[in-house]
Amino acid sequence: MEIEDFYQIREDFHRHPELSGKEKETARRVADLLKGMQPTHLYTGIGGHGVIAEYVFAEEGETLLFRADMDAVAIEEHGGTGHDSLNPGAAHKCGHDGHTTILLAFADLLHRYPLAKGKILLLFQPAEETGEGAMKMLEDPFFNGRHIDHVFALHNLPGYPTAAVVCRPGSFTCSVVSCSIEITGKTSHAAEPEKALSPVPLLLQLLRTAESWDCNTPGKETYFRSTLIELHIGEEAYGVAAGQGVIRFTFRAATEKNLQTRIREMEEMVAAIPKTNPEYNVRLQWLEPFQANENTMKEAGWIKQAAQAQGLPYIEAEVPFAWGEDFGAFTQRYPGALFGLGAGTKTPPLHSPKYDFPNELIEKGAHIFYEIAKIALESRGKQE
Repeated sequence: MEIEDFYQIREDFHRHPELSGKEKETARRVADLLKGMQPTHLYTGIGGHGVIAEYVFAEEGETLLFRADMDAVAIEEHGGTGHDSLNPGAAHKCGHDGHTTILLAFADLLHRYPLAKGKILLLFQPAEETGEGAMKMLEDPFFNGRHIDHVFALHNLPGYPTAAVVCRPGSFTCSVVSCSIEITGKTSHAAEPEKALSPVPLLLQLLRTAESWDCNTPGKETYFRSTLIELHIGEEAYGVAAGQGVIRFTFRAATEKNLQTRIREMEEMVAAIPKTNPEYNVRLQWLEPFQANENTMKEAGWIKQAAQAQGLPYIEAEVPFAWGEDFGAFTQRYPGALFGLGAGTKTPPLHSPKYDFPNELIEKGAHIFYEIAKIALESRGKQE
C-alpha cells in the first residue's frame, strides 16, 4: 500500500468515530485491513472489541508488543477538517484514528519487509479514554501464560515539533484516578436547619484533606495533585435545608505507589465517617483508573536509538506528563515504554474541537516502530 492509502484510511476512521466500549465497526474495519497484510494469526474480540495481529518470523527471538488505541472522545466536531465526524457526540480529538493507522502501516511494513526472527504482536485497544480498555484486554484468556518480553506504544503530542520523539526513563505519565463520594444525611425545613443532618462539614473536611496532599513540584517522585471536579449540595428548593451532597475529584501522582497510598488514606477517611456518625450514609466510588507509564531504562534507550537512526529529533522530557494513559497497565506488567510523537507546535491541543491528527505522522510513526523492533530483536542477539 502507498502512504496516501493510509491517509485515506485515517480520514475514514475520523469520519466514523466510536466511543469507548463501542468500537465494533472500527475493530471490524481494522481486522479487514489486517487480513490484506497477512499476519500469522489474527485474533478478534479480545477484551471486548480488541484486535491482535501476530507476526511470527521465527521461534528464535523475543516477543514484542506494540499497541494503538481506537476509541474517540465524547465531543462535537466543529467542522473544517474535510473529513468531519458523521457521528454526533463523538470525534477523534485525541488522535486515536492516527495511532490506529500508524499500527496498520507498521503491519504493512512487517508484511513487505519481514524481520529475521522473533514475534510481533500488534494490539488494537478499545476504551483508552475511560481507562478500562488495557486492563480488559490483559484480563482476556489470550494473555494467560503468554510470554511477552517488551511492550511499546506512542501518543501524538501537539506543542512539540512535528515527528520529534519525546521520551524519558522512569515515569512518563502520571497515575490518575477519579473519585466520587456521596454523603446522605437528613433534610429539614429551611427555617429549622438545626433539625437537618447536613453533609457540608464532612464534604469540606474531605476537600481540605485532599488539598493538603498537593505537592505540585514537577519532576519529584512526591508529585501529587488533587483537582476538585464537582461539589454539589442540596437542590434548588429554598424551603429545604440540604441533607445530601457529593464531592468528586481526580487524583494524579508521579508513581503508582504514591497514588495507592493516597487512595488508601481516602478510603480510611470515608470508612470512618459512618463509624463516628452512624446517621450518615456514605458511598465511595473509584472511577477511570490510569496506572503510571513507568518506562524501563533499556526500552527507553531503544526508543532514543531508533529516533536517531530515523533522523528524527529526540527530546528527553524533564518531568512526567500529568495526564493519564492506560498503557500504564502494560508497563506495570511488562518491561516497556510509552513515548510521544510531536504533532507540531501549531497543532491545536488534544481534546480541542479544532484538533485533527496530522497525516504526515503516519509514515514516521510506522517506521520508528519498525526501527524499535529491529533494535530490540538485534539487541538480544548481541547479548547472546
